[in-house]
Amino acid sequence: MTATARVLVVEDNEDLRVAVTTELAAHGFRVDEAGDLATADAVLTGAHHDCVVFDRMLPDGDAATYVYERRQRGWAVPVLFLTARDTVADRVAGFEHGGDDYLVKPFAVAEMTARVLVLCRRSQDRRPPVLHHADLELDSARRQVRRAGVLLTLSDKEFAVLEYLMVRPEQAVTRTELIEHCWDTSTDPMSNVVDVVVRRLRAKLREPELIHTVRGVGYRLDGGRSGS
Repeated sequence: MTATARVLVVEDNEDLRVAVTTELAAHGFRVDEAGDLATADAVLTGAHHDCVVFDRMLPDGDAATYVYERRQRGWAVPVLFLTARDTVADRVAGFEHGGDDYLVKPFAVAEMTARVLVLCRRSQDRRPPVLHHADLELDSARRQVRRAGVLLTLSDKEFAVLEYLMVRPEQAVTRTELIEHCWDTSTDPMSNVVDVVVRRLRAKLREPELIHTVRGVGYRLDGGRSGS
């Protein structure tokens, strides 16, 4: 599992939602949360997730219908349904509507975490296990970064930001995108946390500079040219 594994938990029962999000965070996931479909839709529109945990019955509708409609538009993020509806017909309907896994309440939180881990791995398996750019190498599984063969020591946030940029080489990435993907939803988008992490990353990566500033936008990972 890489440091960029991000999970959205959609559950209207606050006690259960807190229990689930706390457990996932304790296992290293970055967790967003929502109590209804409208909030979930806004969160999913604003950031990429490796897995979504949906309670089936929410105040504003059945999550299975919502997932089915998103699947029809090409949405491929793995989904785990949590529900008290435990008949075979209910479970089959969950899979037919685009669910990847189905867990009946009450459940052991440890089992839920294990299932989320499997789904996140499935999502991340679509990425190359080792990313390369110029003389930079990032191994997601081993959580190692090398520049010209030299092993670098990065913090979790530095690793997450670099990985996000390396998945999108030559593309301008906004500070908001980086905050949404590499931090949790409590982070103030107006803060300078991204700039601080990028400054530290640049110092550790050394010359020639790879992370370039795109004025008024954010950052871009380019080849080993002199930086801006």
